[in-house]
Amino acid sequence: MALFVGLMSGTSLDGIDAALVEIDTAGSAQLLGTYAQAMPDTLREQLLQLCQTERPAFAELASAEDAFCRLQATAVQELLEDNDVTAEQVTAVGSHGQTIEHAPWGHAGGPAYTLQLDNPSLLAELCGCTVVADFRRRDLAAGGQAAPLAPAFHEALFRRAGEWQLVLNLGGFANLTLLPPAQNEAAVIGFDTGPANALLDAWHARHRGGRFDPDGAWAASGKVDDALLERLLGEPFFHRPPPRSTGREVFHLGWLDGHLTGEEKPADVQATLAELTATSVALGIEMARELVAAPAASALIPCGGGAHNHDLLGRLARHLPETPLVASSDWGWPADWLEAGAFAWLAWRRLEGLPGNLPSVTGADGPRILGGVYSP
Repeated sequence: MALFVGLMSGTSLDGIDAALVEIDTAGSAQLLGTYAQAMPDTLREQLLQLCQTERPAFAELASAEDAFCRLQATAVQELLEDNDVTAEQVTAVGSHGQTIEHAPWGHAGGPAYTLQLDNPSLLAELCGCTVVADFRRRDLAAGGQAAPLAPAFHEALFRRAGEWQLVLNLGGFANLTLLPPAQNEAAVIGFDTGPANALLDAWHARHRGGRFDPDGAWAASGKVDDALLERLLGEPFFHRPPPRSTGREVFHLGWLDGHLTGEEKPADVQATLAELTATSVALGIEMARELVAAPAASALIPCGGGAHNHDLLGRLARHLPETPLVASSDWGWPADWLEAGAFAWLAWRRLEGLPGNLPSVTGADGPRILGGVYSP
């Protein structure tokens, strides 16, 4: 048995999740402890600006990266102290970094790229642990989308004999995993379905302040604008076959503003954005099932911050009457900690010399060992 720490800061920019995970020689993972490090407002605004600017200054990138890395180190230290674990007992820290831009199809005819702010050398220095980082670019180099990477971990945790399962991560953006039954030769399918919390949070912040719409209450108070929903669903991304991934470079407030007439009520726009997430997830599930001729899944397991949004879960349930929504905690892993757990597990894969990607998900030319190793 070995101890790993997984670090994840998603596109919602609400904080850094740190998970202490015990992994055995077969790769079975058990969550031992967690620590949630809130993102300071100043750093969050700095990161948001970097996500939205066309020409970031090197000094701004360096400043944000340094602050982000030191916040990660604090999260690791607090996690270890809370669980009476020393740095010497940790085999490695798996650090995802903070995505600033993800462009697997390139930009304006340029090469494909994905940018995560991170400084694994500094993190190793501050934590006194081996760090595994830069997980995405190896898959990108092999012709893949570099995302999503969590489906391989979903397979390890949730794949069962005789049952098709769906795992849905509702972070800033939604990504879907379709798991065939164990021993079934069908490939695992996974891809981004579109925006989840990113647009909901941004629209709520513009009109009501705060970082998010608690429990989806504001969205629930509005009425879906069917004409607006139809315009939003005209976005080509929703109709592109997988492999596919996306982020703020496509879905942002400017994109939304371009579809508004100016006559909409803010609460109705929020309701429509929630319906957009549910509808695009349902479209994605239909697309995934068609790829492998799958029946309706026996369960959909929501995870990420959106798993606590009862309005959004209700909309998903209405779109998927044949598939019950089942809490990930019923399967032994809390909804908030799957992503951080995934990067602890991917760090274990890297040190074992095992591939971390699924070519059926990312579209890479084949399995690849992901991440670089930085010694303390």
